[in-house]
Amino acid sequence: MAEPGKGVTAGKLAINVQKRLTRAQEKVMQKLGKADETRDAAFEEMVSNFNKQMTEGTKLQKDLKAYLTAVKTMHDASRRLQDCLADMYEPDWFGKEEMDTLAEDTDTLWLDYHQNIADKSLSSLDTYLAQFPDIKARIAKRDRKMVDFDSARHHFASLQKGKKKDEAKVAKAEEDLGRAQKIFEELNVELQDELPVLWENRVGVYVNSFQSLAGQQEKFHREMGKLKDQKSILSLFILTCLYLTASCTPARVLCGFDLTLLAVPRPGPPPSRPPPRLTPSPDLRQQHEVPDAITEPASPPSTEQVRLRPCIYPPLTSQRHLIHDYAATDGDELELKIGDTVLALAFDNPDEQDDGWLLGVQESHWLQNKDISAKGVFPENFTQKV
Repeated sequence: MAEPGKGVTAGKLAINVQKRLTRAQEKVMQKLGKADETRDAAFEEMVSNFNKQMTEGTKLQKDLKAYLTAVKTMHDASRRLQDCLADMYEPDWFGKEEMDTLAEDTDTLWLDYHQNIADKSLSSLDTYLAQFPDIKARIAKRDRKMVDFDSARHHFASLQKGKKKDEAKVAKAEEDLGRAQKIFEELNVELQDELPVLWENRVGVYVNSFQSLAGQQEKFHREMGKLKDQKSILSLFILTCLYLTASCTPARVLCGFDLTLLAVPRPGPPPSRPPPRLTPSPDLRQQHEVPDAITEPASPPSTEQVRLRPCIYPPLTSQRHLIHDYAATDGDELELKIGDTVLALAFDNPDEQDDGWLLGVQESHWLQNKDISAKGVFPENFTQKV
């Protein structure tokens, strides 16, 4: 028991003890049926709804925290796996930088997913539940004040029915009854206004929580799916390059995989071309025509050159990989499909090259026929350099 002089005076302590004894006595009398009890069925239903609402919200908060913990666990497991792969992947292997970039992007996605759930779903739910302890305490206080009101009411009635009335005691009991009734009714009215509003607000809170969580899940899995596709294709390409370094077959089309999934977004329309030039005379064209047969260089290639590229290509400016289909609109243009490889050639006359257009022959045609008779022009922005 608290000592007088340390926050609670002896007078206040005595008053509190007396209130508790009076309330306990009043409850006993009510249970025995010797005293009537103030009842409010509508308010009791509100309290029942409040308790149900608080239980549901608390359970949702607990489960959401457990889900957030599971996301953190999955993130840690993913990070450890990525670190393990990074340690195993030798620095001089092809695609080291690309694999590191994908690992960083994966880690960022997990971090954003965890943070967004904490900020947008859990935080709003925490704010919603923060008001319940105060309301619960005021409901308990209202119940105590109702017992005080009933006790004061019964005490006043007993004094009025007594054979010997003490007017001073009756007046004091009437004053206590008025004060108890006022305190009780103030609390009762406040809670009757707040509880129905709180009960209706639960729907909006639940909808927002689940919508936010579903939206974050959809965004996370969509972005993670993109990274998964890139990882699968890049992994196949890297392993193929490591295993088939000396092969002529382009690694990007092995096993039916198409590396264009890693390509940039679809380019705009091909550059416009100026009106066709006048066709030169046959004699003049013959002077500039490229012979069909391409002779090999006089000096034999080194062993390293033969190991890396055993196929002999025509003189190239670059190799281009089609990232989007292109339908030819003129007779001197190549008809190309996504995934095709074009061997870009130098123009006989540089002045004939239009801006944004390259001259080339399809690699498949060259490998089959060993000639460049089927050469044509194609838009550079529909390709990427190999």
